[in-house]
Amino acid sequence: MSAPDDQTSSVLEAELPPGVVVREGDYGEKVASVEPGGAEFIPLNERHGKPLQLFWTWTSPNFEFATVFVGVIGVAYFGLNFWQAALALVVGTAIGSVTQGLLSAQGPSHGVPQMVISRLGFGYWGNALPAGLNALTAGIGWFAVNSVSGTFALNTLTHMPKPLCLVIIVVVQIVVAFFGHNLVHAFERYAFPVLAIIFLIAVGWIFAKSSPGAPSHGGGIGGFLLTLGAAFGYAVGWNPYASDYTRYFKPTTSKLAIAWWSGIGVFVSCALLEVAGAASATVTGINAINNNPTGAFTGHLPTFLADLTLLAIALGAVAANVLNIYSGALSFTAMGIKLPLALRRAIVALVFGVIGFVVALTGLHGTSTKYENFLLVIAYWIAPWLAVIFCDQLLRRGQDPRRLETLLFDTKYTNWAGPVSMLIGMAVSISLFSNQTEYVGWVPKHYPSVGDLTFEVGFVVTALVYLIWRRFSANARLAGERG
Repeated sequence: MSAPDDQTSSVLEAELPPGVVVREGDYGEKVASVEPGGAEFIPLNERHGKPLQLFWTWTSPNFEFATVFVGVIGVAYFGLNFWQAALALVVGTAIGSVTQGLLSAQGPSHGVPQMVISRLGFGYWGNALPAGLNALTAGIGWFAVNSVSGTFALNTLTHMPKPLCLVIIVVVQIVVAFFGHNLVHAFERYAFPVLAIIFLIAVGWIFAKSSPGAPSHGGGIGGFLLTLGAAFGYAVGWNPYASDYTRYFKPTTSKLAIAWWSGIGVFVSCALLEVAGAASATVTGINAINNNPTGAFTGHLPTFLADLTLLAIALGAVAANVLNIYSGALSFTAMGIKLPLALRRAIVALVFGVIGFVVALTGLHGTSTKYENFLLVIAYWIAPWLAVIFCDQLLRRGQDPRRLETLLFDTKYTNWAGPVSMLIGMAVSISLFSNQTEYVGWVPKHYPSVGDLTFEVGFVVTALVYLIWRRFSANARLAGERG
């Protein structure tokens, strides 16, 4: 959907098109240095990295209890048996992983964060809609959710007060995200072997203790779709970050390798831990899950392995949240708000961390229901956003890459088909198909077995509105030229 590699490379190796804003400062491959700038174009002399590093960048942040809990809710709350839940989890995760790979491949050619590339489909100022939503959900929402799961793990392991555990988790996260891109990649790399070894052993033990033949509890097709939606919502939650971690690669880097290592990193880690969560729920009572979901999961393990797993869960929460704060800050700067600060991204990351800490404090009770709702809400806006992004790329095939790069920084560029289509898709899908604790749409209210089809309907409606709008706009423009 994007320009061919050779065409894009020649564009970026030549003089940049006028109007492209280049990130200031000297950063290179330095790890113990604060990344300067915000959401600007990464100069070619700063490009570095290899596609393989994306595997641990996208695997480490999913080795945490928030991923496990996606599988737990499929059995414990949505009434599925193990095999039904496993199928829904794998399918939902696979869809989000494929789109993760496709979006990640765009980073080197454009050299900007994902929410800056999004301006092509939404216009410069219209892009404030998805960029603002991502800043909110990533920098504050996901940050709070994962901080809570890490806090539960550290509390269960050390018996320190939960607020103190939360402070420890949050401080580490903010420090890594404050330094920026290179330290984030390095942290995920060194966390990967520790997390992988511990979780592989723990997952094997959980499967040995589980009861996959246990009957379902009336989940049906509705429970299947709810679980699929939760799994998709979790995997696709990384999509708006995709090119944030590939924009430093050289333009000549293989797009296929980037897409593969990004997608497989998300898929393997999410599918493995989610299915393990479903397995654990077959032998865990609902009361134990509600009281302490992390402790309920590790309660099946021998003491030494349970302690290691709790430590890994806390480390995994940090691994996830350094991405959330970093990308949330980039999305905020991509909204077009001018911050006259050399370290504007780093400062925004610090502010988001503080706000996320306050939100996480309120989430230390009633976690399971809040988490379930949050997962589904994530898919509500991301699916329509993806529809605009992919439809726009389809329509722009063959266009001059230099012109596209200029549009990313043109404050006068508008494409109101994007934000309007997204809002229509969200309004229709949420009002009719949402199946939440706080709000139930018309369809599941009258036909409960349907489950939650919000993200599927949101994608289709948004795509149709966007394509029709653009078609009529093109026809009107052509008629004007002839007249």
